[in-house]
Amino acid sequence: MPRDGRRVGHPFVRLFARRLVAGATIALVATAAFPAVGGRPVLTEQVAGVTSDAAPDAPPSPGGDAPAAGAQTGTVTSAGPQDRAWTDRVPFTERFGAASPASLDGYGWPLPRGRLTLPYGPTEWGTNLVDGDPFHDGIDLATFCGDRIVAAHDGQVLAAGRDYDDVIGWHGDLEPYRRLIEAKHYEGSLPITVVIDDGNGYRSIYGHFSRVTVKVGQQVSAGQIIGYEGATGRASGCHLHYSLFSPQERRAIGVRPDVRMRMHVPPRKTARIDPLLVLPPRKGDPAPLGP
Repeated sequence: MPRDGRRVGHPFVRLFARRLVAGATIALVATAAFPAVGGRPVLTEQVAGVTSDAAPDAPPSPGGDAPAAGAQTGTVTSAGPQDRAWTDRVPFTERFGAASPASLDGYGWPLPRGRLTLPYGPTEWGTNLVDGDPFHDGIDLATFCGDRIVAAHDGQVLAAGRDYDDVIGWHGDLEPYRRLIEAKHYEGSLPITVVIDDGNGYRSIYGHFSRVTVKVGQQVSAGQIIGYEGATGRASGCHLHYSLFSPQERRAIGVRPDVRMRMHVPPRKTARIDPLLVLPPRKGDPAPLGP
């Protein structure tokens, strides 16, 4: 276990490092039997670039999860200063136009029996960037394929299906991305996602459903079934990616350069918070990451 006490992956996931030649970069090869693998912050200016064998140009998932089994790896240069977020940390009261996470209540676990397989924070598999390092912008929970996923909070459904990009906080023009999806017929490879306005200034994003049971505009209550655990999109196994953000947040996180170039997505999106800040604490889970 790492010094900070955070769990870093699943026991069925094994990472192997092999030095190719003297002075060469280290290639990381992952074999996964579970949905995600965590990791320590990457301290160098190079990070593992990951694509799926089955779909080399597969669209990024809502939170940028671990690669599929048999994933290929490479190296990419990290972004410049314009993509380094949160370098000057400021209090929540100055960062957020909505309520501070400390004041949010009424949240419950969206996958009540879910095991935390990848926490919020730095990880070599992250497709986002915070302070120049790859970052996972939510939490991954897993039980079994088809398990029931429930709303974490009361709210109104903003998206339910594979058309969700307009409501997850992208900063920039999405038209190049949409044209690419249409031209390469990637619609079916996007994760089935639900986005809910929680009615308190925050939005909950739930990703990788096998199918959903709610519709856009529907009002839901905390604990209500909204769909079933799956592995749609960029996922190596059935799990739920859950993230939380305020559209009024004035800070942004970056998107890894290779993902931007491959998928034509904008360079930034609204910063997320650690869902563990608002979910009821559970024994064995890591402490939430503050601002």
